[in-house]
Amino acid sequence: MLGTPINIGGIELKNRMVFPPMTTGYEEADGALGERSLNFYKRIAEGGAGYIVIGDVSPVATASPTPKLDTDDKIEAFSRLVEGCHAFGAKVGVQIFHPEYDAAAVSALAEESRALKKEGREEEGRAAAKKAFAKLKRDMECFAGEVTKEQLESIAKVMAGCAARAKKAGVDIVQIHGDRLLGALCSPILNKRTDFLGGSLSNRVGFALDVVRAVKAAAPGMVIDYKLPVITEAEDGLRGKGGLPLAEAVAFARLLEKEGVDMLHVAQANHTGNMNDTIPAMGTREYGFAVNLAGAVKMTVSIPVCAVGRILSETAAECALTEGKCDLVGIGRGLLCDPDFPKKLGGAGNIRHCVNCNKGCTDAVMKNMACECVLNAENGSEYIRVIKKAETKRKVAVVGAGIAGLEAARVSAMKGHTVTLYEKSSELGGQINLAAVPPRKRELLRALDYYKRELLDLKVKINLGVSPVAEELNLYDCVLVTVGAENTSPAIKGSDQPFVVSCRDVLSGKELLFGKVIVIGGGLVGAETAEYLATAGCSVCVVEQLPEIADGESPTVLPEMMKDFAKRGVGLFPGHRVVSIEPGGVNCEKLEGGEGVVLPADFVVMAVGAKSNGFDLCGVTAKVLFAGDCVRPGDISAAVRSAYDAANSID
Repeated sequence: MLGTPINIGGIELKNRMVFPPMTTGYEEADGALGERSLNFYKRIAEGGAGYIVIGDVSPVATASPTPKLDTDDKIEAFSRLVEGCHAFGAKVGVQIFHPEYDAAAVSALAEESRALKKEGREEEGRAAAKKAFAKLKRDMECFAGEVTKEQLESIAKVMAGCAARAKKAGVDIVQIHGDRLLGALCSPILNKRTDFLGGSLSNRVGFALDVVRAVKAAAPGMVIDYKLPVITEAEDGLRGKGGLPLAEAVAFARLLEKEGVDMLHVAQANHTGNMNDTIPAMGTREYGFAVNLAGAVKMTVSIPVCAVGRILSETAAECALTEGKCDLVGIGRGLLCDPDFPKKLGGAGNIRHCVNCNKGCTDAVMKNMACECVLNAENGSEYIRVIKKAETKRKVAVVGAGIAGLEAARVSAMKGHTVTLYEKSSELGGQINLAAVPPRKRELLRALDYYKRELLDLKVKINLGVSPVAEELNLYDCVLVTVGAENTSPAIKGSDQPFVVSCRDVLSGKELLFGKVIVIGGGLVGAETAEYLATAGCSVCVVEQLPEIADGESPTVLPEMMKDFAKRGVGLFPGHRVVSIEPGGVNCEKLEGGEGVVLPADFVVMAVGAKSNGFDLCGVTAKVLFAGDCVRPGDISAAVRSAYDAANSID
């Protein structure tokens, strides 16, 4: 069913797989769609998606880092994008939104900041930027209550103008973003007005319906999609503030259909300050968390409904469709990870399923960086970073079967080489197997499952429990070394005692700890090890020299980790240096003030960094390349990309 066509407002989509609106960070500085954006969406279309929505298209010069269709000179780029996607049979939508703040005022402050910095007036520039951010933050809470009738009329007009430009560009569908300003006005939580815009449901949704009418008038005949955000309940309160509780969302859906909306995109509401509500990281929310919301809406309308929200597999998508919960399925992060997902339906290929780590997509955008899926080295560099068939078929040995080795073997085999993969341990995956042990991290193993299936199909020969010597390696044309990294320990007095162990040995199950445990090193690995030990019943403290614990952890995951720490009584000691380790305790010193702290301990776990592993190449005459952590310890993304590039260079 996922691969069958569907009619939306008179146009036919070739299948029911939707690339939903996502912020990518690929647009140019002025919001125009440059080559990076065009190539990205074209690649999604080439992979087979039936309907592609360009997310957060602004009709005004907003400070938000999003595409903009605010002036006629940007129509041409959108037209090129549409043509590129149409060439592969995909229909294109633009999601038109207006931010929940005074866009003109915030943009003016942001522009003032840029101008001052350009003149070398850094301090004044930072002050202006601070004002811009402060106004933006305040407006997101207050603008819905303060916006005037005249301002709203102007906003509806510019949104309609954007729709008219989209139509001129050949866009197939306009999706009206029902979150952001519209969602804030609809919301019984954010909208406390007592005038014609507040109170009853009909008043609160009035402006959203005005926008629908304005868009239909400005772009007659255009198919209209509406993103319908639903506020849900969580253990510690509500998820989302902008949007409507389910009962009101269902009633609003009927009003939207009556106004001529052709399709509904039902999603989790936002406005909480935590993107994990709408784009949850691995292990933090159930799969398909919004499917039943879509199902409740679908029961009351006759127009097609799209469901989104941690729908990761073909089976899950098919079930949502066949059970009548929706008519289309949105798969965003999954298509970042594998744009060929639609082409591979029905067993036509091994789908590289997203692990929902959020590292390369959501987290990157929140840090004003561009999307780069950690498992897809081509993401963000579509049609530039591509696997090229080798001119000469070579014999390639890959030494080390961690994530870098697995990727190196995959790419080498896809180039046409004959590949043998060596791993000195008894299993594939390397540190992925350890990284998947802490709470919420098991989903990482989906990446390992993909490589196992893919290397089997590519006929890569795998030798486990083998560390090849020079005589064997010299039988190959090229040797790609990906032997990873290992834990390193600083020279701390007492660190050589038997009750001091490495985080690697803890996560592998080699060391089984109990009682009071001190984790030295509160970076990502140390924090995750501490959480793992706490869930196993240990009394845990974490000591870290930096001022923050788990610095660099995903902003969508960090709140979950900190809640778990609080629940399990994990002691956190940021800004502390370990002076010595003694039987029964760890002596620490607070960096600010030098105050001494003694932490009782039965065991001490070292989690303070990694160093590259070496590999004996004495006597090896074959060409040798290196990739992954053995070059420089890093994250999964760095390992995958370095392995991809190294393997792709073998001709």
